Amino acid sequence: MKIAIIGKGNVGSALCNGLSNAGHETKFGHRDPAEPVADAAKWGEVIILAVPHNNANDAIEEIRPYADGKTVIDVMNAIGQDMDLAISCTTSTAEETQKKLPKAKVVKAFNTVFAQNQSTAKVAGEQLTAFIAGNDLKAKQTVAQLTRDIGFDPVDCGPLKAARYLEAMGILIINLAYTYGMGNKMGYKLVKS
Repeated sequence: MKIAIIGKGNVGSALCNGLSNAGHETKFGHRDPAEPVADAAKWGEVIILAVPHNNANDAIEEIRPYADGKTVIDVMNAIGQDMDLAISCTTSTAEETQKKLPKAKVVKAFNTVFAQNQSTAKVAGEQLTAFIAGNDLKAKQTVAQLTRDIGFDPVDCGPLKAARYLEAMGILIINLAYTYGMGNKMGYKLVKS
């Protein structure tokens, strides 16, 4: 697939590596004039929003003309000053993205995985779980396949409002890593019998 990655930081770069290694075409959209966000969004069949939450509105405005009908993967975590959730528990960044892009198919994914593990889908040789939430079944199936291509075990968590729980999980693991000193060489794995 042709995948536009909006944001070229640690997360965007890691997802680019993982998806490229799996055989997908990728193109960055960035504030660098040499890699315009609009060009990448127009080109991509899928658009990944991998920008800091406080830069989301600008990125969303730039992709808006090209997002209709496309799967848009929201990877963001709204992190506050004290590593708290910087958004109400009655919504999520993904739901807010969907409101701003009403004709796109927004899916929450990848936000519960540290950047250095996003390209390999593993920690200490263990396969990680990719938790996915969205309202459009086909879009979720597309995202599940992309996560599977990288090496994740995808789990459908239900409608987009479930992104509220996934974003809280993202904040939890960030706090375990940095506030409580556990480090970022860890990840979530759902074990089923």
